[in-house]
Amino acid sequence: MMLEHVLVLGAFLFSIGICGLITSRNMVRALMCLELMLNAVNMNFVTFSDFFDSRQQRGDIFSIFVIAIAAAEAAIGLAILSSIYHNKKSTRINQSNLLTK
Repeated sequence: MMLEHVLVLGAFLFSIGICGLITSRNMVRALMCLELMLNAVNMNFVTFSDFFDSRQQRGDIFSIFVIAIAAAEAAIGLAILSSIYHNKKSTRINQSNLLTK
């Protein structure tokens, strides 16, 4: 597979994630779009690592670190979402104003 094809696919997935993050009103959908953006970046890391420096696995190792951070982000985000739903009975972003009583 050529480098340009993978980069176009990564840019397409990243743009879908950005559009979904901007337009979503549901917190779960926003977290899924954020994960989609991180996976598109990981795909580009691995592609650049394979294309330019196939002997050293720097992009692959950095991608593993990003996956670990994304897993922690998903766990913490879902815990916060669960707490907000328990208190407010809604997962909509525009209805959860936590600064008011």
